[in-house]
Amino acid sequence: MNQIIMWIMAVGAVLGGVDRIAGNRFGLGKRFEEGFTLLGPTALSMSGIICLTPLLSRFLRFALVPIWNFLGLDAGLLAGILAIDMGGYQLAGELSASQEMVRYAGLVIAATLGCTITFTIPVGMGMLKSGDRLFFSRGMLIGTGTLPVTMIVGGLLSGLSFLQIVLQSLPVLLFCFLLMFGIWRFPEQTVRAFTVFADVIRLLTTIGLIAGAFCYMTGFSLLPDLAPLEDAMAVVSSIGIVLLGSLPTAELLQRVLKKPLSFIGRKTGMNDSSAAGLLMGIVSPVPAITMMEKMDERGKIVNAAFLVSAASTIAAHMGFTFGTDPDFVVPLLVAKLAGGIAAVCAALFFTKKSA
Repeated sequence: MNQIIMWIMAVGAVLGGVDRIAGNRFGLGKRFEEGFTLLGPTALSMSGIICLTPLLSRFLRFALVPIWNFLGLDAGLLAGILAIDMGGYQLAGELSASQEMVRYAGLVIAATLGCTITFTIPVGMGMLKSGDRLFFSRGMLIGTGTLPVTMIVGGLLSGLSFLQIVLQSLPVLLFCFLLMFGIWRFPEQTVRAFTVFADVIRLLTTIGLIAGAFCYMTGFSLLPDLAPLEDAMAVVSSIGIVLLGSLPTAELLQRVLKKPLSFIGRKTGMNDSSAAGLLMGIVSPVPAITMMEKMDERGKIVNAAFLVSAASTIAAHMGFTFGTDPDFVVPLLVAKLAGGIAAVCAALFFTKKSA
């Protein structure tokens, strides 16, 4: 199945490249170009933190891992607070004792909860107008509440038993509960806290990038246990290569599914922008968030809930997984989409009376 998806992405890259040569007649060439232009922002956001992964691992082993071990938990789960492409996977590999937990924490949790707290919440609340933030917050609340669906599906596909998933995920479930409570009772303060957290991650990434670049050019390491910058860039490059095909493929998918989704949107009480936002969200949360001003109230909540699990499913997260653990591409897609669908269903249910 992984090879089938890779072939589909490869065909998408060919179609996008040919359309670029032809002058972008069908709009696929532009998406092909975007795949490579995203290399810069992607490298800026993740290469530095990857360089710092051994150092972060040492700190966590000293500060938190003993507590985790005392509780009988796998320390790799600590990496889930970082997004999948912000060092979450690499950190899980440093901390976890099993490949199953590396996949569960570094891919499943990091691609959902990690992405939500380090990117989607700070960016969404920063981009949206004050009137839309309430609906966005409600959606985040519902999406976080259905996150266990992603965790169970992803955990089982990672090779963990149901009991292992429940026991190992207790801290994550507690964190999700606190996150839901914070969004519900103290939305502004909660967002401010995650914005600060995102700023700290950005600071660490920049420090890692500085140290990695200096070491690459001089051979002298400013920090101990620094991972080579060229290794981090290899991961980034693999993502960019997959994006060359995944973005044109996503564009074609959006066109094919536009009418069916519009029909479904009307049947569920959402306008066309709301239905289109779901398609945009599985590529990137940013365009979906940008479109929220055109969505109806129900659509804003549904889209925000969907983003918690399903954001970037067929773009950055797929590209990252192809470059790091290609055998887990399909399981991750299944887990993220299962959680996204559950979030949409829950959001439709809870907004039914007000639709």
